Amino acid sequence: MWKRTIQRCSFSTTARRWTAPETTQQPFPPDINEWSHPPSNASISDEEVYRLAAKPRQPLTLADLVKHGKPPLPDAALLSSANFTLSRLPARLAHRIQALRNLPFIVVANPNVSKIYNNYLHSLSTLEPFYKKSITTIEEEIKFTEVMADLVRTHSNTIPTLAQGFLQCRKYIDPAEVTRFLDQHLRARIGTRLCAEQHLALHMASTGDAALQPPDPSHVGVIDLALQPASIVRQCESFVAEVCELKYGIRPSLVINGEVDAEFAHIPMHVEYIITELLKNAFRATIESGNEQYPIEVTIASAPDVTTTKLDALKKLSVTESTNHDFSQDGLEEYCSGDDSEMPPLKTAAPCITLRIRDRGGGISAEALPNIWSYSFTTFNKEEADEAANGGNGNSEGLNAIAASGSNQSSIAGLGYGLPLGRAYAEYFGGGITLQSMYGWGTDVYLTLQGIGKMDDLRKRPSAFKELEMEHRHEHKRGKD
Repeated sequence: MWKRTIQRCSFSTTARRWTAPETTQQPFPPDINEWSHPPSNASISDEEVYRLAAKPRQPLTLADLVKHGKPPLPDAALLSSANFTLSRLPARLAHRIQALRNLPFIVVANPNVSKIYNNYLHSLSTLEPFYKKSITTIEEEIKFTEVMADLVRTHSNTIPTLAQGFLQCRKYIDPAEVTRFLDQHLRARIGTRLCAEQHLALHMASTGDAALQPPDPSHVGVIDLALQPASIVRQCESFVAEVCELKYGIRPSLVINGEVDAEFAHIPMHVEYIITELLKNAFRATIESGNEQYPIEVTIASAPDVTTTKLDALKKLSVTESTNHDFSQDGLEEYCSGDDSEMPPLKTAAPCITLRIRDRGGGISAEALPNIWSYSFTTFNKEEADEAANGGNGNSEGLNAIAASGSNQSSIAGLGYGLPLGRAYAEYFGGGITLQSMYGWGTDVYLTLQGIGKMDDLRKRPSAFKELEMEHRHEHKRGKD
């Protein structure tokens, strides 16, 4: 019988690695290069940041996140997950540091933006002892997992912090530049955070008391192989309706039709964030237009199997400067030139599910419609937006509470981030959001979510631990024969 030594991991906050402040006097006038970005006490050198930022960044797919198998994982698979995570994160972190340094100095020197900049430097410096060699022992994997836990905690408030910083700096940077930067930065953040969270989830499910429990057949880390959109819609409806009742004293009704039993493989926390944002807009528009007697209608449709696989789509993709969100063209070519046999979920047609959210909220005016995907656009008035930039709630407590869902309870209401950020989550794995508005009547929003491979195959696959055990049994049987 296969035996396994169970390792426990306690997540204490890792010590921050700072260097002593420089005491040498700077020349005057100062060297411009020395002042091209805010000073930091993190131990990572500028040369190391430049080296890592120049490395190709490969795409991250849902198939990558399940390739290590279903937990509980044996030691070899757990080490493989750690090394995969380590192969992806340093270049991504360094690239975002470089992007922040390329902002106007007055913007990156803002306390909120500077905080995010220093958070990235800190995270990269804590990874430095690991990425220069492979993780080969469970003890090293435990230390690395503690660093991943610290990384997730450190960056948990990135979105609202950046939102406040850019709103405070709106006099010094063009709105189009803000949208371009945030579109790239927040999409790249999705992949960075997901890499770390997936390894954390696999580790927790494979060690300690969790490894002794029957495995969850429908989960591989943070991915739910049997996610039901109708269930997520009902959860989000309950929350948004309660806040609407608190704010307005009424709650619109919601009906679900179409394929209400449809399910596919995706990341629940992403789907929950997107649907919360879309329902928030639909509920608010319905109430403020006085049409709460009409229910909000959510229709679910599961697209038939398509012939194009995810790997085919990746091979056809061309990464340009404007679409350089989370990986480079060099990294894409390197990824797609690998052995196709190593990526079986990418070679099968993935299920695709579309949700239509229809409301009678009066639609969107022609003047506002071109701006709805801009991070700097908001339907709040200037006083409310200024109050949100300064961290105040003003008279919009209910809407702030709605915006807190999916963003670690940090309010970004009034900052215009809901729709573009929701679309970023949808598009990250090949989905998308489109919108059709009839001004004076209502709005239809179409949310498309791309799944991963053949769901039934993934759900029926045994855990990596059992796969290894069965392999040992087959080898033992062949030896007897």
